[in-house]
Amino acid sequence: MLVGAVGAVIAGLILQFSTGTIEFKGTLDMLIYPLILLGYGALVSVYSQLGFFAYLTLNYMGNGVFKRKTWEYIQLVLSALALLELMFFRTFVGGEHNLTWDVALGIGILTTAIIVTYFKVKLTNIRALIPTMFFMLAVTILEIIGVLKIGVNNATVFIIIPLLACNAYQILILHKVAKDEKKS
Repeated sequence: MLVGAVGAVIAGLILQFSTGTIEFKGTLDMLIYPLILLGYGALVSVYSQLGFFAYLTLNYMGNGVFKRKTWEYIQLVLSALALLELMFFRTFVGGEHNLTWDVALGIGILTTAIIVTYFKVKLTNIRALIPTMFFMLAVTILEIIGVLKIGVNNATVFIIIPLLACNAYQILILHKVAKDEKKS
């Protein structure tokens, strides 16, 4: 929850100082705003945890139903489709006309996913590459669908920064939390 809270404070303050979206009526408003951001970030972290546990369940079932290689290919295809949906399908099929924003958002999420995957593979092994990319791409994009429907770029930035921070933190510490009992 702390990761989400800090991410929301950072996102909120960046948006406030860059766009000035909120006009403060006094000093008390300026003091309460970071507290509201902390609460919002905590809520986003809970949403992120929901997505993380859904991913863990899906990954467990996918590994049980399909062979490991087949499940990895399915994850690759689903990740690519989610990224294409975010960057292009919404504009061309859905009739939304903000291609530049969608492509920038997709590139930002992809870049974050590549960086997190790099560190996850360094911390564990190469077998973490595809599941980490899948979680950071497909699950994150699935989690932001609701805010994308609003169509306000500031709202998207406001949720994506703490959400990416929470998702990255969860996937990067998963191997520490799920240690084998034999090793401990």
